[in-house]
Amino acid sequence: MAKNNKGSFLQGLLVPIIVIALWEGASRAGWINPQILPSPWAVLKKWVEYATPLKPYEPEAGSWLAWAFSGELIMDAIGSLYRVVAGFLIGAGLALPLGLLMGSSQRIYGLMNLTVQVIRPIPPIAYIPLAILWFGLGNPPALFLISLGAFFPVLMNTIAGVRQVDSIYLRAARNLGASQSTLFLRVMLPAAVPYILSGVRIGIGTAFIVVIVAEMIAVSNGLGFRIMEAREYFWSDKIIAGMITIGLLGLAIDLGMSRLNNYMLRWHRGLEN
Repeated sequence: MAKNNKGSFLQGLLVPIIVIALWEGASRAGWINPQILPSPWAVLKKWVEYATPLKPYEPEAGSWLAWAFSGELIMDAIGSLYRVVAGFLIGAGLALPLGLLMGSSQRIYGLMNLTVQVIRPIPPIAYIPLAILWFGLGNPPALFLISLGAFFPVLMNTIAGVRQVDSIYLRAARNLGASQSTLFLRVMLPAAVPYILSGVRIGIGTAFIVVIVAEMIAVSNGLGFRIMEAREYFWSDKIIAGMITIGLLGLAIDLGMSRLNNYMLRWHRGLEN
């Protein structure tokens, strides 16, 4: 299994390596305007400069570790990750119980579904003017937008997971004398876990997209803010360095969620096998 994962990882690197090599070759040949699209080497140098602490290390100022993590890139990445995690927890924390209620109760589903279906298609970005009007600038509007982005994927997947439990399981549990609470906790909820985790994975990915947009408009730090700042000064290399950082962080989050899903669904995969 480990060998297969390693082989798949190396295979996945093939396309990025080819693209970077062609990009660097075209840049060195002068086919690309460096102001519009700097070379990979220029982007790498800017990325290192972006991550390097602004001031030289001074022992009396604090620990070396704190100094090493004081670079602009790292601080921006930490700020963005904080907003993603906090906003996702708010959105998912509200969506999960509502989704469980709507999925398990036809009455609550009928009461809430129309409202949910009207609000769900509205993208979080459309709420930006209202978010700024309600919360001002800074973290509050960003967290509001991120929580909206995470809310509906978790909600809809949770509803679908609970409502699509095989009726055979429900009838079998009832025939064995299971109460409504036991039926929910022991049958419906475990059967819905794969759907819920899928919604969580989609929700946190959406939260990461929304945080960049929110930082470009309502926040004075973070990766989105820094990309917008670089655009104003025509720092194309810094823009691309920030974009690559976003991609790497998104990949790390997705891999972490994938591992969490695999760990929590061991029993489910075992039943399938």
